[in-house]
Amino acid sequence: MCGITGWASFHHDARTQAPVIEAMTATLAPRGPDAGGVWLGERAAIGHRRLAVIDVAGGVQPMTDRPDTPTVVLSYSGEVYNHHELRAELVGRGHVFRTRSDTEVVLRAYIEWGEAAADHLDGMFAFAVWDERAQRLLLVRDRLGVKPLFWAAVEGGLAFASEPKALFAHPEIRPRVDADGLREAYSLLFNTGPTVWSGVREVEPGGLLVLDRDGVRERRYWQLEAGAHEDDRDATVDRIGTLVSKAARSRLEADVPLCSLLSGGIDSTVLTALLADELRLREGPDARLRSYAVDYSDQAEQFTGDVLRTGHDTPYATEAGAFIGTDHSTVVLDPRALLDPEHRKAVVVARDSPIGVGDMDTSLYLLFGEIRRHSTVALSGEAADEVFGGYPWFHNPKALAADTFPWLLVTGDEAAMPLNPELGLRIGEFRDDTYRTALAAVPHLDGETPAEHRQREMQHLSLTRWLRQLLHRKDRLSMAQGLEVRVPYCDHRLVQYAFDAPWALKSFDGREKSLLRAAGTGLAPHSVLHRPKNHYPATHHPDYNRGLQGLARDALSLEQVRSLADETRIKPCLDTPPEHLEWGHRLRLERVVDLALWLDHHRPELAL
Repeated sequence: MCGITGWASFHHDARTQAPVIEAMTATLAPRGPDAGGVWLGERAAIGHRRLAVIDVAGGVQPMTDRPDTPTVVLSYSGEVYNHHELRAELVGRGHVFRTRSDTEVVLRAYIEWGEAAADHLDGMFAFAVWDERAQRLLLVRDRLGVKPLFWAAVEGGLAFASEPKALFAHPEIRPRVDADGLREAYSLLFNTGPTVWSGVREVEPGGLLVLDRDGVRERRYWQLEAGAHEDDRDATVDRIGTLVSKAARSRLEADVPLCSLLSGGIDSTVLTALLADELRLREGPDARLRSYAVDYSDQAEQFTGDVLRTGHDTPYATEAGAFIGTDHSTVVLDPRALLDPEHRKAVVVARDSPIGVGDMDTSLYLLFGEIRRHSTVALSGEAADEVFGGYPWFHNPKALAADTFPWLLVTGDEAAMPLNPELGLRIGEFRDDTYRTALAAVPHLDGETPAEHRQREMQHLSLTRWLRQLLHRKDRLSMAQGLEVRVPYCDHRLVQYAFDAPWALKSFDGREKSLLRAAGTGLAPHSVLHRPKNHYPATHHPDYNRGLQGLARDALSLEQVRSLADETRIKPCLDTPPEHLEWGHRLRLERVVDLALWLDHHRPELAL
């Protein structure tokens, strides 16, 4: 896992701008703490920061097709899990390899197939190829958007990067935010393409972009489709089990220490069990997979249920670790660590965005920091809820009937930081327009019942929008600590197969995630398999709430924060006794604090 950046321009000689590409690349050092390099040509500059995972000695980047007079230059981030099979195919087509890295497989795949190389790759990736022969830049992003890739126009071309902060090191790109950007950030709709930053866009998941002298061209090389499902229940369960197992096992390759995130839920437990089994097959019966969970001091005494959490995770995670036979650790955090200004600033800097989830972001960042002391790669259970129908909105009649994005019934105005009405952002209208656009993009099968039609919409919205912010969060906070996180449930074949399965199969036992529960039988304790859905834990300690209220008061003392926030709707959250502060109102305070940190660090030009 790495950081990539660079630009291509047909108006300027990039060979004279070494300090610019070096500055852009330096901003991504946390993503790639092991090495860095740049390449300069007449029309392009390419930078790379490396986190060495496979072929530590050989996978140096930017990578070229030949050392003296390169015609193809690659900067690549991610992992391609079928690189062994592709290497064999490419050798059969006459290619000669200098390394055993998956990076060189991507390079040779481009040389063989051009932009169609994306169709051959199985994994999580974002990469840029500069083709000297064709004078062409190619940007490619993986199918589910696990790895980020941003771009912005520059004179005569465009610049690209794994994170916006690298773009802002280019002299032509400034951190500017307009009304559209605030709507994107605070509407919580997770659009593909636009960002909070004016002029900065994302390459879409499953998308690619080509720049040449004719301009910019974008297209999707993969997207979800609606297909007929012919398998009965038993065959479907078997197929799900096979796909999950293959996805998990294929993601175990690494030349560095590897571990698993084990929360005590069904998603992470099934995944960890498969990984532990495969590790024992490869390394012997005594091999033990490391696993990690997070908890908060006094959580056992302070825990109270809320709209997202029904129980305390730690006992389930401990039981699951013992059942599977992992070397399990629980990282325990206290309010002081979560409130520490340096920790909170690091999180906001990593995100390049004012929007997060407060202590849950800070705790994840600190968890990753602790894991990084022992491991370089971790595997995580993101996407299982989207793939298998785990969220409450799949099962709640009110959510199914609502004419809006289903998560807004949970995270809507009660959780969002209210913006100053004088800004005139009309977020309600923006949400309505975006919702209609999102529904129009959902594929359907002829003859679907209204109920099946609606469930397909809910799943598509969850996979193409809600999942995006979870993947962003996981990528930014892990890479800020130099940790690679792999997400097997984002395997595109698993996602497509489950998307095709009718809702009656996904909920055949009357509960969420029926197919995963059935496929995971024997891999997890009964208590975990049948445990209700529980979201990532948050601290319930009154000291944290008290400290958060203090940070929010400090944030509101800043004129620029007051100009953006609606103080009249924030003040009740400040006046509530800390022990009675509800989750949604607390998240509102979290976003006030994050807004202040974001403004202070990025110093964006506000064009409102």
